[in-house]
Amino acid sequence: MTTQKIVIPQPAGSGFPTLLRKEVMRFVKVGFQTIAAPVLTALLYLVVFAQVLQNRVQVYDAVPYTTFLVPGLMMMSMLQNSFANPSSSLIQSRITGNLVFILLPPISHREIFWAYLLAAVARGLLVGLCVGLVATAFAGLSIQQPFWVLAFAVLACGIMGALGIIAGLWSEKFDQLAAFQNFLILPATFLSGVFYSIHSLPAFWQQVSHWNPVFYAIDGFRYGFFSRADASPWHSLAVVGGVFIVLALYAQWLLARGYKLRS
Repeated sequence: MTTQKIVIPQPAGSGFPTLLRKEVMRFVKVGFQTIAAPVLTALLYLVVFAQVLQNRVQVYDAVPYTTFLVPGLMMMSMLQNSFANPSSSLIQSRITGNLVFILLPPISHREIFWAYLLAAVARGLLVGLCVGLVATAFAGLSIQQPFWVLAFAVLACGIMGALGIIAGLWSEKFDQLAAFQNFLILPATFLSGVFYSIHSLPAFWQQVSHWNPVFYAIDGFRYGFFSRADASPWHSLAVVGGVFIVLALYAQWLLARGYKLRS
């Protein structure tokens, strides 16, 4: 008489940790390109603008222009790299055909979203930290209010991470993704007060800047260093937090629908 062994099916684990690790390792393994290159770019901006405008521009009293410039360059680097991480990953997965390996495991659309988003935030914060450390050697900089620095850094990276997911889902080729970067990300970043205070602009362009959420991210982030800003940090926090929530919900809605993922 033979006995049969009863096998009780075990619930499958989530693929979230694996996907998160994959997305983090994507930029860590090529750190020379994903971390060192943005730091060098920011340093070149700092050197050029410091040499040209150091003695010609005074934004805040007792704050040299070079020191004023550092938080803006840190935030610009964080924004660009947070956007690049999920957007490039998704479009590369679509083009190479390995996107199916993300859809097959037992992983929900929320877990997919948070894996891509957390990896984007991690890359953005790491790049921003490296830019800050290197730039401090050229310009003295100290954090006066760490809460504001951390809050705006995380939320700003979250905004661009969510936007990167949306762009990666929408784009079917690299040309479309480049259009997203050139006509949306780049103008929003450069016209947000990275290199200047908006109070130095004409009245019309000051009003335009107040419609740019990236301005509030940079202004609030800079407030954490100097305790001075062009707008109330609480107002900036409300704007940045609201934009993040809207983009995060929209990105999750696209993932739940399988937008351009299952076709």
